[in-house]
Amino acid sequence: MDKIEKYRQIIKQILSEHAHISIDADTVKPQLIFDYENDHYQLSFVGWEADKRVFGPIMHFDIIQSKIWIQYNGTEEAVADRLVKLGVPPSDIVIGFHSPFKRQFTPYAVE
Repeated sequence: MDKIEKYRQIIKQILSEHAHISIDADTVKPQLIFDYENDHYQLSFVGWEADKRVFGPIMHFDIIQSKIWIQYNGTEEAVADRLVKLGVPPSDIVIGFHSPFKRQFTPYAVE
């Protein structure tokens, strides 16, 4: 398995695990989006909780130039640390939701 395919599988694993975290309402469903052609990966929740619309991303990853970009993390998990534990070197992880200026102060890639 090449590096990009390994990264796709790791991202799929993380998103799938978070999709199975229970939601209070039976009417709110997880949506896993795996765009292998463009390397965009997302978990969203969609539905209704009583009379309130629930819609929004929970996690979003991209693979850009052989690096995993964490574009959004709406969970409490330190997902970059989890990626490292799953075998992704810090130099291949970009915290995309931080500005390029802030990224230089992390142990991860700037871009």
